[in-house]
Amino acid sequence: MSSPNPPNQPPQKRQPLTGGKLVIGTVALSLAVFMNVLDSSIANVSIPAISGDLGVSPQQGTWVITSFAVANAISVPLTGWLTQRFGQVKLFITSIILFVLSSMLCGLAPSMEVLIAARVLQGAVAGPMIPLSQALLLSSYTPAKSGMALAFWGMTTLVAPIMGPLLGGYISDNYTWPWIFYINIPIGAFAAWATWSIYHKRETAVRKLPIDKLGLALLVIWVGSLQIMLDKGKELDWFNSTEVVILAVIAVVAFIYFVIWELGDDHPVVDLSLFKGRSFSGGVVAISVGYGLFFGSLVILPLWLQTQIGYTATLAGIVMAPVGIFAILLSPIIGKILPKVDARWVASVAFVIFAIVFFLRAQFTENVDTMTLMIPTVIQGAAMAMFFIPLTSIILSGQPPEKMPAAAGLSNFVRIMFGGIGTSVTSTFWERRTALHHSQLTEFSGSHSPAFTEAVHNLTAQGMPEPAAWATVDRLMTVKASTMGATDIFWISAIMFLGLISLVWLTKPSRSSVPADAGGAH
Repeated sequence: MSSPNPPNQPPQKRQPLTGGKLVIGTVALSLAVFMNVLDSSIANVSIPAISGDLGVSPQQGTWVITSFAVANAISVPLTGWLTQRFGQVKLFITSIILFVLSSMLCGLAPSMEVLIAARVLQGAVAGPMIPLSQALLLSSYTPAKSGMALAFWGMTTLVAPIMGPLLGGYISDNYTWPWIFYINIPIGAFAAWATWSIYHKRETAVRKLPIDKLGLALLVIWVGSLQIMLDKGKELDWFNSTEVVILAVIAVVAFIYFVIWELGDDHPVVDLSLFKGRSFSGGVVAISVGYGLFFGSLVILPLWLQTQIGYTATLAGIVMAPVGIFAILLSPIIGKILPKVDARWVASVAFVIFAIVFFLRAQFTENVDTMTLMIPTVIQGAAMAMFFIPLTSIILSGQPPEKMPAAAGLSNFVRIMFGGIGTSVTSTFWERRTALHHSQLTEFSGSHSPAFTEAVHNLTAQGMPEPAAWATVDRLMTVKASTMGATDIFWISAIMFLGLISLVWLTKPSRSSVPADAGGAH
């Protein structure tokens, strides 16, 4: 697994793969990504089972999610630097193997402390996997077919977040929670073996760069502080909590020092100079904000269905699942046409469709039927197919091969961070808008309100005690207020998606023409 090129010589140009090797390589890389993305969401619905089995509260159980997210967020932007030190193929396979081993440790954990430690390891080693899978996949295809390569890659990242909660809930209900981690073992073993078989002779050159210790320490401090603040902010009532204020101050100060240090260091641990490129910076902001809006709705919608509308977890999952239909069907088509059109047009259409989807959701009421719920979800799949692929193409287009892993790692890092920010902001905004609408609705309740009096009278006439009738009416107002809070979010998201189109057109004209040697690190 050593590099085939001396450290001070340029690497040999790697030829695209063909035939069976191309198919197996694509499947192996996609499975590794699927396993990685799946694990970031599969534990969410299993927290009650895990915390109950290990004898801790559900609030403590959420550290199973937080610990993975913090470690993963820190390691993703290190991909470019790690690739230059160890080689692309070696780092990718090592990441898969360590991910499988840490998954075993998670399943075998006898206590919450051990499980959290294993999840930290799992998140840390998972970081390079997604950006390196992009780079390896692009190096396997000709430049003309790079859009198709990104389409195959995109399908796994679209389906995995949807499959995670469904699979996690099914395993927790029918088996035991350790199996949400054990399922990674056969997937990871095959992905590692197949990747080694196909790519071991395509290793990139390495350079023994000095370790940017201060940059790495600052990265750990500000990302860790920000992630913990985002995960615990709602629970601690945000800036009314001293702990959140301290975390915010640490994150801001460490971030400022981090940027100053990295821009001035000869061998930065994160290459921030990439943001000087118009296509990179515009594409990263567009894909990250769009992903944050999408991910926020991915959390709010099933939560609203389960807590307010009376859907079970399984039914909520069924409502969300059709998003993968158009995403899977259209991704190869988008990948095929992308080299022939300006990627900015495709991305713009995606944002328009997203806006339509959220405008449709903004019409939801508490009496919405399942078919009405599913129509926007199905349409959203088309937007997702035209979202990830062209914007990834814009971000990576024009990057020299040696910059590709760093560009993929940094763009994925920012996108993941915005996913966390979107989740926290959306859930907090939903809670506060719900409280506001509820207080406004209660102004029209009480004995002075004819509608309220009539509703209570009708319930008591059916044999319900008056206190129970009051509670029932209050519950109806709560559902109404929660629905109004959710539709407020959908309206705002729709408008923001339309606004993101302007960012897309700040980038340079782009067709999918990523270099065949994309992903080399030298």
